[in-house]
Amino acid sequence: MDKEVVAIFIPIITILVIGLVLVTFFYYRSKERQMLIDKGLGPESIKEFFEVKRDPFRMIKLGIIIVAFGISLGLGLWLQDITGKEYWTPFSIFTITGLGFVIAYVVANKMSKQ
Repeated sequence: MDKEVVAIFIPIITILVIGLVLVTFFYYRSKERQMLIDKGLGPESIKEFFEVKRDPFRMIKLGIIIVAFGISLGLGLWLQDITGKEYWTPFSIFTITGLGFVIAYVVANKMSKQ
């Protein structure tokens, strides 16, 4: 197949997949609400069921993870420049960002206990 022909299908397939995901999402959301109504739940019960519980420490966790990612990217690129080995950047990104996730979890748990 010619590259130009394949390139034409990429946006068409992308739009079809996004449309399919949206239609499926709205269909199942409607189905879920219909099941709640069939069970006899009132408007207040349904509203309480769909209320989103906000994490009060979401932003601090996100900040810790982003800082860890930035440090890991800088450290990886620095080590790559020094040693000439290309594996330092992905290694440091995965390792230090994973450590950032652990630190964010520990900090959120300590703050929620206070």
